[in-house]
Amino acid sequence: MAAEDDRVTVVVASRNRRDDLLASLPAHRAPVILVDNDSTDGSADAVAAACPEVRVIRLPRNVGAVARTVGVRAATTPFVAFADDDSWWAPGSLSEAATTLAGHPRLGLVCAKILVGPEERTDPVSELMAASPLPQDLTAPGEALLGFVACATMVRRSAFLAAGGFDRVVRFPGEEERLALDLAAAGWAMSYVKDIVVHHHPSPSRQPPSQRQYGIARAATLTALMRLPWRDAVGQIRHVAAQSPSHRSGVVQGLREAPAALRRRRPIPAEVAAMRRLLVRW
Repeated sequence: MAAEDDRVTVVVASRNRRDDLLASLPAHRAPVILVDNDSTDGSADAVAAACPEVRVIRLPRNVGAVARTVGVRAATTPFVAFADDDSWWAPGSLSEAATTLAGHPRLGLVCAKILVGPEERTDPVSELMAASPLPQDLTAPGEALLGFVACATMVRRSAFLAAGGFDRVVRFPGEEERLALDLAAAGWAMSYVKDIVVHHHPSPSRQPPSQRQYGIARAATLTALMRLPWRDAVGQIRHVAAQSPSHRSGVVQGLREAPAALRRRRPIPAEVAAMRRLLVRW
């Protein structure tokens, strides 16, 4: 398939999702870098054989979302669109997102509307973003954000790398929060633009809900320790721990990993903390 916009590379990070990759990769309308997280199901070999135009980077171990950072470093285009092994950008959306970023120099990333499944229902997280209570940034289009969904996001490569990309402490899932806070702290705007669309057909090979809750709680704990003012960090950790036994277990694991987070502690500026508090109250 011809590239839709030569300013864009699509980065896909995956592990043990061979069939999903073989189904989704042909739908991408840009050069693709697949970063394989040490799959054991032959994903990398299968993609190399079936999709020779895809650049495959094979990692010797599973590094979670850091694989996306590896892909962004390998890209040479000014903008990088992320996709999961079960998602792809709708026709025209890669070009529209790139044009949006090119036309707004303060914009660090654009998050698209997610349509789920063959029925194309709007993902509830997209509905939340569309109703964002944050003040409108007059220098950026769409709705102002302080977070994003990686598989539906195009980033300005330079901003992403300057903010450190996805880190080795959080890894996956829940990797977006710390990066969003750091982008905001560096003065980058983030926007949800509803006319830019990503399709997501959830893979049948998914984590059970309890495992997902555990991972999100762990990530929230580590991000709080790395970036939030102490009062906000304590409140966040308590709130997450109270949600379910799985969340509580994730918080405990996050606290076990606290030394790594605290070595990287850099509290966000007051104005970013105030934006986050507004979202929490909302």
